[in-house]
Amino acid sequence: MNALSSLSQAELIEIILQLRETVAALEARVAELEEENRKLCEGKGTPLAVRPSRPKREKKERKHRGRAFVRRREAEPTERRAHALEQCPQCGRRLHGGWEHGRREVIEVVFQRRVIEHVFVGRWCGICQQRWVPTAESAGLGVQGQRRFGTSVQALVTLLHIHCRVPIRMIRELLWEMGELAISNGGVEALLQGAWAAGEPSLKALKARLRSAGAVHGDETGWRQDGENGYLWGFFTDTERYFEYRKTRASTVPEEILGKDFGGVCTCDFYGGYNKLDFLQRCWVHLLRDAKELAERHADRPEVGVWVEALRAIYREAKDFRAESPRRRRQARRDFEQRLEGLARPSAQVAGAPQRVLSARILKHLEELFVFVEHPHVSPENNLAERSLRPAVIARKVSGGTRSAKGSDTRMGLMSLLSTWRAKGLPILKSCREMLLPTPAH
Repeated sequence: MNALSSLSQAELIEIILQLRETVAALEARVAELEEENRKLCEGKGTPLAVRPSRPKREKKERKHRGRAFVRRREAEPTERRAHALEQCPQCGRRLHGGWEHGRREVIEVVFQRRVIEHVFVGRWCGICQQRWVPTAESAGLGVQGQRRFGTSVQALVTLLHIHCRVPIRMIRELLWEMGELAISNGGVEALLQGAWAAGEPSLKALKARLRSAGAVHGDETGWRQDGENGYLWGFFTDTERYFEYRKTRASTVPEEILGKDFGGVCTCDFYGGYNKLDFLQRCWVHLLRDAKELAERHADRPEVGVWVEALRAIYREAKDFRAESPRRRRQARRDFEQRLEGLARPSAQVAGAPQRVLSARILKHLEELFVFVEHPHVSPENNLAERSLRPAVIARKVSGGTRSAKGSDTRMGLMSLLSTWRAKGLPILKSCREMLLPTPAH
């Protein structure tokens, strides 16, 4: 009021006139909007904010995935628990009845210590006039020999130490945390050696299957025993894994493991220790890797890069070759060998050629580079052996090796069995228990 009282009569009249003009403009805008709203309600106008409908497209059939990546429920729950509120959280009234609102599945693994006391009851046969008492084997105690721990503990120890690479001290702590099982280092080692002894028949069968295979992969890596350097040899197929420790890397080892009568093809690198085997396929991955390093070292010489690319082209063409006829495959192998010889021989005869050493290696092993063309079941790459040896390399870095010859035999044998089970898609823990569990005699 103080501000208006200070204005003159003319100024007040001017403010009133401005307000009248503003009110008139607003009333006109309201009338305009009401008319637009009426037209929209009658369907005579198209709202500006609404997009026109898209033309209907032909509905395509839904593409079904080969595998649904969803959380699947278990076939049958072990236990069901119902949850309901006893009273209203807001007013405290007691609640009754109800309906099923939803379900949720929770998976638990319970580690429970069980001590089973086996009582052997003797009985008298009146006809035979003898006492009869069941033996441990006939009773099926689920224990190996006179051991105190059952096969469930023994299989778990084997899985943890060999497959999961858990040190023995940590296994002891884990067993105590899981079931308050007190066991010494020697007790853990005894369980492992018992598992190896139980698996000896399976190991012999595994070695026999390896010797009769049409194609195997071979490789070796360092391994320490009692602080001395040695070698871990491995030979593999798609479903078999076999490891063996030897102090030497001599060429007699592959022949001893695979046998003198081995008639399959061994895919390996260019190490000379495999030369005594009759049929070899040298690894192209090793060859191309060395060729790539050669091209990188001599990037300033274009002719080296051209030579390396020509080598790759021959390999790609040989790898893509397919033929049903054995005669065509043999002929193709000879053709690829001639082409590769034509690429390598000129460089091998030039003293200053950067690719001279690699060319000499190719000429030396020329007949061992295209065996896979003639025999399709043979792989030109040794990646299977490299991947199969990788867990053993990690175990060597964790443990540093083994302390005795018996420890090496135990680890190599158990690694062979567990790796073979995994390659075949078998559950390791269950397979180990079945191997350890004696069959009850009837």
